[in-house]
Amino acid sequence: MSPIRSSRGLRLLAKVPVGRVVYTRQALPAVLPVNFSLDADASVLLRTSPDSDLVRAIDGVVVAFEADEFDAATRSGWSVVVTGRATVVTDPAEHKQLSQAGPISWMPLRDAAFVRIESEMVTGRELRATRGTQ
Repeated sequence: MSPIRSSRGLRLLAKVPVGRVVYTRQALPAVLPVNFSLDADASVLLRTSPDSDLVRAIDGVVVAFEADEFDAATRSGWSVVVTGRATVVTDPAEHKQLSQAGPISWMPLRDAAFVRIESEMVTGRELRATRGTQ
């Protein structure tokens, strides 16, 4: 297993459509799978309902976001974790821009809230198959 550098980790994240937000809910760890996109500034962007429990739980809080891709047949893959502060996008101009070009929710939404997770720390691991392993 080898560590992944920030820039490579962000390139890998851009390849997959789903990751997991890791946060605290009622003083306990919680993990929620979500679809996402990366913004030009390397922030993770989520589109969700403004009334969701997720929005209330993570706005202004440091969270982790993890995504991965693995191939069981070759025993190879990668996992990248972004750690940073999550904030709900409140600027009307930015909200409008994200409504047009931001992530598309897989769930039907009437209204949308956008959450930005700053990429303050990007870590990860990559596992490459070695010859002769099965």
